[in-house]
Amino acid sequence: MFFEQIEFWHWWVAALLFVLAEVFAPGAVLVWLGAASAVVGLILLAFPGTSWQMQFLIWSVLSVASVAASRYYLSRHPIETDRPTLNRRGEQYLGRQFTLEEPVVNGLGKIKVDDSTWKVESSTDMPAGTRITVVGIEGTIFKIEQA
Repeated sequence: MFFEQIEFWHWWVAALLFVLAEVFAPGAVLVWLGAASAVVGLILLAFPGTSWQMQFLIWSVLSVASVAASRYYLSRHPIETDRPTLNRRGEQYLGRQFTLEEPVVNGLGKIKVDDSTWKVESSTDMPAGTRITVVGIEGTIFKIEQA
């Protein structure tokens, strides 16, 4: 049976494959499975008689523990960036002023922002050309007030 012939370098190959997979499917999970595989390879190198059941048990425990530890650490120490709204485009426009492209009728209208058009929502109707301020965003619709 294949499981009975697992050697330390098999675990190191698995570790390498996990790390390579992380490159193509980033999510900060596969790298920890790879780290667990590398550790099991080291354990098997030191204790070559370790059963395959124990190897997989150690790998499972280390995998879960390392993923949980990384999630816990990242929740306590979030990664800081100089562009926190990079992937939340609408939030970049909060507080900015624009001119209505189309009138707000029945609470809905449109504005032109850079090279795109955004839907807007307001509690009051306004004519086209009115200066407005973006005060919120819900999905892809700006919440606006008259400036």
